[in-house]
Order: sequence, then C-alpha cells, then structure tokens
Amino acid sequence: MSSCPHLDDTARPEPEPVTPDGCQECLAVGGRWVHLRLCTACGHVGCCDSSPRRHATAHHHGSGHPVVRSFEPGETWRWCYVHEALVGR
Repeated sequence: MSSCPHLDDTARPEPEPVTPDGCQECLAVGGRWVHLRLCTACGHVGCCDSSPRRHATAHHHGSGHPVVRSFEPGETWRWCYVHEALVGR
C-alpha cells in the first residue's frame, strides 16, 4: 500500500475514457500532445505536463479530481496530484 489514500482506493471501477483518441481539449482545438493521462474519477483524457497545454493538470485544478493514470500503451502507473505520490511504473 502507498502512503496516499487516493491511490489505495482501487475498489471503484475505472471510468471509460471520454475521448479515447486523445486529449479532450487538444482534439477540440487541433492541438498536439506528448503523452496522455486518464482521470480515474471521470474519464477525462488530458495531455501531460510535457505537452504545451498541460490539460491533465488543468483538469485536476478545475475539478479537484486527485488521481490520473497513464493512458499510454504498456504503462500502468497512477499519480495523485494532492499528495504528489506515484504508484506503479
């Protein structure tokens, strides 16, 4: 178990991605991204902090949803914005 209660809470099923083809905001405006993150609370797909617009972090600040997971093939890690904690690799 991690030191973060948000990352330990795995009983809730993960939501379906709202935009499985990419970052929701970037797709709407024709933007680009580097890597994708999936909000485990609502299914929002946002771009990572290495992307120009950092939509995943912006979603956290706007919604308060604490945890994202990588939405990249083969990656299984999750990150809690509140506790700045990582689980998996």
